[in-house]
Amino acid sequence: MNETRRAVLDALAEGPVAGPDLADRFDVSRNAVWKHVEALRDAGFEIHSSDAGYELAAVPEFGGSTVEYGLEAPFDVEYHDAIASTNDRARELAATSESDVVVLADEQTGGRGRLDREWVGPSGGVWLSLLVRPDVPPSHAPLLTLAAAVAVTRAAREAGVPAEIKWPNDVVVPADGGDGDGDSSARVGRKLAGILTEMEGEADRVSWAVVGVGVNANVPGERLPAEATSVQEESGPVERRVFVQRLLETFDELRADPDAVLPAWREYAATLGQRVRVETPAGTVEGNAVDVTVPGALVVETDEGRVHVHAGDCEHLRPA
Repeated sequence: MNETRRAVLDALAEGPVAGPDLADRFDVSRNAVWKHVEALRDAGFEIHSSDAGYELAAVPEFGGSTVEYGLEAPFDVEYHDAIASTNDRARELAATSESDVVVLADEQTGGRGRLDREWVGPSGGVWLSLLVRPDVPPSHAPLLTLAAAVAVTRAAREAGVPAEIKWPNDVVVPADGGDGDGDSSARVGRKLAGILTEMEGEADRVSWAVVGVGVNANVPGERLPAEATSVQEESGPVERRVFVQRLLETFDELRADPDAVLPAWREYAATLGQRVRVETPAGTVEGNAVDVTVPGALVVETDEGRVHVHAGDCEHLRPA
């Protein structure tokens, strides 16, 4: 949404305002005001006309302009009703000079998670990818994943879901207790969201990073895998516009203050304090998860000493 259109929308939200007054306020023609109003209507905003002027009557439930309206973070939003992969589209935009763009979709038909695992993205969820160009070395890029996990967790908690973070990239809803059959999903809880970060860079800097986030928001349980849950299932339907805004605003705050990322992550960690088994490219690491250090390595206390794990699949184990 361009700045003039955003300003027109803000003015309409304050009450009836005449077209000529809008034209004078923003130094545009009356015809330009009419075009802005019609474009907002096409985007789903309900705008009433009367003798007193134009007035914003209702905001659409979801969409790019909807998320941008009232968003306190410097992102442009490209919205799709359905798309194969928001990460793929964000990578296409990365090939241009675009930055601080969010690719957002109601439905994702060809998403993927870590290790190219399929990610189901039914209608009603929040499927988005943030294209950013952080001024950091590639070794610090994992902090973006941690920041996104914190952002999702805070938005979920604001929606009434007691979400936690499972290392390295999952947001889960903790279970009330295991079911006694050895099922690890029952021990860690049900998956609410996943994060996949991709990047391109040189030895000393990141050229671009795409942080893909998939959240089971207003998705009914019958459309989810057995090990997953949704905001709707846990606390009822959520206003996705507000959810996405809170997520983006928190991410923006954390990327501006990298030193705040790890303390925030630790606050919501489901993995710390757990006995874990991590499958890494170099082999299996088993022990107690005691910390996370820059840029996101899991510290595991094993029988042989402390091991810093930078990547791997983490399983929470039952206490001995």
